[in-house]
Amino acid sequence: MPLAVGSPAPDFALKDQNNQVVRLRDFHDRKAVLLVFYPLTFTGTCQGELTEIRDNIGLYANKSVQVLAVSVDSTYSHKIWSLQEGFEFPLLADFWPHGEVARRYAVFNDEAGFANRGTFLIDPAGVIRFAEEAGPGESRNQQAWQAAIAALKA
Repeated sequence: MPLAVGSPAPDFALKDQNNQVVRLRDFHDRKAVLLVFYPLTFTGTCQGELTEIRDNIGLYANKSVQVLAVSVDSTYSHKIWSLQEGFEFPLLADFWPHGEVARRYAVFNDEAGFANRGTFLIDPAGVIRFAEEAGPGESRNQQAWQAAIAALKA
């Protein structure tokens, strides 16, 4: 079960596909963050979900919301995948310690060794306003993400 709505979002510092450190706290008081955990790069369901974000980026990211996608894969895998698929939003490597950030958000799958599909909308004050989790192979309803973003703006 993922962290609950209303909980403070745990801070983190992870490297993106360009080997740049991205910290959650860097967005505090500036932007909300749509934090999207996905199991593995180069996999069908993950690709479909991130392609939806890429193709409709304006629904998920704008001047008040930033998308951050996280998996246990390395920055090198993320770099190749982002170039191949045209993902311009940060793909963050929760590589080492293995899955530490996914564990903090209570979406790490110990049996599989990667994160389940956890999604969190974190407001600019660092509070979780939307949370969901789906298991491996289960697609998420991205319209729920859009509704949560719209509700945050209201």
